[in-house]
Amino acid sequence: MYNKGSIITLVLVFGMIFLILLGGLFGFILLQLRQSAQKLAWSQAIHITEAGINYYRWCLNNDAEDVCFAEKEYFDPEGRSIGAFSLETSSATSCGETIAREIFSIGWTNKFPEIKRKISVLYARTSVAEYAYLLNDNVWAGADREIRGLYHSNGGIRMDGENQSLVTSSLEEWLCTSSFGCSPSSIQPGVFTTSGNANEDLFEFPVPPFDFDGITIDLAQIKSNAQLSSVYLPPVVDIDPQGDGYHLIFKNNGTVDVWLITRLWSDWAYSLEQGWHYDYFRIRDEYFYNNYSIGSDCSVIFIEDNLWIEGEVKGKVTVASANLIEPNEDTDVILLEDIDYTAQDGSDGLAVIGERNILIGPDSPDQMEIRGIFVAQKGRFGRNHYVGNIREKLEITGSIVSNDRVGTKWTSGSVIVSGYLKRENYIDSKLIYNPPPFTPYAEYDFKIVRWEEVE
Repeated sequence: MYNKGSIITLVLVFGMIFLILLGGLFGFILLQLRQSAQKLAWSQAIHITEAGINYYRWCLNNDAEDVCFAEKEYFDPEGRSIGAFSLETSSATSCGETIAREIFSIGWTNKFPEIKRKISVLYARTSVAEYAYLLNDNVWAGADREIRGLYHSNGGIRMDGENQSLVTSSLEEWLCTSSFGCSPSSIQPGVFTTSGNANEDLFEFPVPPFDFDGITIDLAQIKSNAQLSSVYLPPVVDIDPQGDGYHLIFKNNGTVDVWLITRLWSDWAYSLEQGWHYDYFRIRDEYFYNNYSIGSDCSVIFIEDNLWIEGEVKGKVTVASANLIEPNEDTDVILLEDIDYTAQDGSDGLAVIGERNILIGPDSPDQMEIRGIFVAQKGRFGRNHYVGNIREKLEITGSIVSNDRVGTKWTSGSVIVSGYLKRENYIDSKLIYNPPPFTPYAEYDFKIVRWEEVE
């Protein structure tokens, strides 16, 4: 009897131990299964969160943002609901227009709604500040040029300078004439070089053309905003019958001095469009007219006349020169002296929009530095040929958008006869997605420029 009782006791003890071990094993297995399910939910949640980002991008590009902020179910390919996402947003606006959106998407699964993933994405449009040069005509970049930024033309390009980025043309081939150093004239590829300076691996052609007509539509809107909330100056003769234009000097305190020009010097000059002629770009007499604070909500200045400009810019400002009263009269912008920013951290920026030409004047500095996005809508960016007027160096940080051929140096044969001996161009990358108001877009659709997961 004693032995039988001992066996029963041992069976019960070892049975309990076995049950405890078996329960522990099953608990461990269930825990592993749950952890695996949670890991799967963690992984699925990020995909659901990204689906929310993609959904908002569709809403943004289709003007359907009003319907985007309710909680949305997420379905698998078989149509079963497996989770949901919600969206939050903050916007950066300029003159009433959305220029960037920061989106926060939060996603989770139905099985583990407490496991959430959150993504922050910045959507923005790409402005023309992405380009060092954006042109609508044939062009020859000389061997002295250093270009750091995208270079595009709807025409043909002879790139003899040093390029650090893509050089693209919309043409498969074009007729290079003596005006571009080809003698005799010859058919050349869309982009070609005759120097050892250029990086031909970065040549690309043909590519889709840039729509230059599309950048002319905002002048009336800029004028309206300037009249409502910032600085508008009418045709100068409305103020002074002897007036010849306006001279703007930007101040580092965020204001601008306006001088009224009454007389100009004449200079014998040459351009491809006009041939030899007298131009009137040097100021002879002027008087102080006013000092203006530039509206911070919509920092635009509209000049209904010819404009001379220089100074140090604080904040992001757009200046437009155009005559919308007389359709047959186009205005020009003259760059007199250096143009700089008070800071180079992206908080300052300048866009200059000229209805016709943006030209560097004959009295420009020997070493000239200008910052900004310069848009010559109907004409060109450049500097006329003045006999014996040779300068040392031109440095441009920003972008040149020109309908016609650009040029800031003139040669006769192989001899430099006018303009700048050394020319360097750098894009201002801080203005690509956050430019001054009404800067034209290179791409209209919003795209992701920053993605990060946040707690």
